[in-house]
Amino acid sequence: MVSGIILAAGSSQRMGTPKAFLKIGEQTFLQHIVEQLHLARIVDLVLVLGAHAEEIQPTLSWFNGKVVINEQWQEGQLTSIITGLDALNLVNAEPEEIHGAMICPVDHPLLSQAILVDLLQGFWRSQKRIILPTYKGKRGHPVIFHRDYFGEFRNAPPELGARAVVRNHPDDVFEVVAQESGIVTNIDTPEDYEKYILKL
Repeated sequence: MVSGIILAAGSSQRMGTPKAFLKIGEQTFLQHIVEQLHLARIVDLVLVLGAHAEEIQPTLSWFNGKVVINEQWQEGQLTSIITGLDALNLVNAEPEEIHGAMICPVDHPLLSQAILVDLLQGFWRSQKRIILPTYKGKRGHPVIFHRDYFGEFRNAPPELGARAVVRNHPDDVFEVVAQESGIVTNIDTPEDYEKYILKL
């Protein structure tokens, strides 16, 4: 089984409002990501909150996964990944059933069921332990990490985070070529939101 970890702990300072609340169509970013994960049959989900947890958590009656708070969110995304990985053991009675985790930042909402399925197929068929999408040669999100690498995140440099794990194992990376630019689209500012989301 591949679990999903959704990272939504950041301050969204440049955006000016929590990114989890931004709309893509009729859904929030968070709802859209969760729906696409479910459509790809990734149903074991952990949502990591932080800076705006008090605002976001009361709105999650629809979410049937595990919600955890990263109290160290100010120290960067790596702390949220570690918080999410730690929570996987709380979600499942049999944690050894978890073969990997797909890490989905909330500020990369333009993902689809199709690319998620392609990543999952790459994970199961390639025998590689790091699966990531590329668009026109550029690597993007989300990324699947095999459970063998979960512990390595604890020793990664905070400034590199997950990229350090990828760089440490170049021969264990499998790239899935995507036809969707959304895998490299980071919605970080109001200008990004207008350019990439409102004009869809």
